[in-house]
Amino acid sequence: MEISKTTIGIAAGVAGTLFLGYCIYFDHKRRKDPDFKKKLRERRKAKKSASSAGGPRTTMPNMADHEEVQRFFLQEIQMGEALISSGDIENGVEHLANAVIVCGQPAQLLQVLQQTLPAQVFTLLINRMRQYGGQSGGESERAKLQDLNDDLE
Repeated sequence: MEISKTTIGIAAGVAGTLFLGYCIYFDHKRRKDPDFKKKLRERRKAKKSASSAGGPRTTMPNMADHEEVQRFFLQEIQMGEALISSGDIENGVEHLANAVIVCGQPAQLLQVLQQTLPAQVFTLLINRMRQYGGQSGGESERAKLQDLNDDLE
């Protein structure tokens, strides 16, 4: 029994039409769902408020609580790496800079980052650290950032 090219073409056309109908049906069903519209509005609103919020988006941990600082440090390193690998360099550098600020041994962390990050990204990180040095409010934090800047030069 031999299958002709026209039979294969007709079968492919029918399969394509069924798949397209399936997609249209479920898209229509999804769009008519009131929860979908509600969730979509909430997601857009959250995204808009996050992008319009100025200043630092990350709140610094209580420096007296060692566990909280350590958790924050690991979270910022992971977020920074993930954002940089996905192409969001600016936000990734911001998270890495936050991690350097709370790090107990920032000079060693910066050496590791210098070896692992591309030169352009590391330069952005250094510039961000210098910006933080000029913006910091507390004297102890400012002194720590000034020491970091001195180590970098």
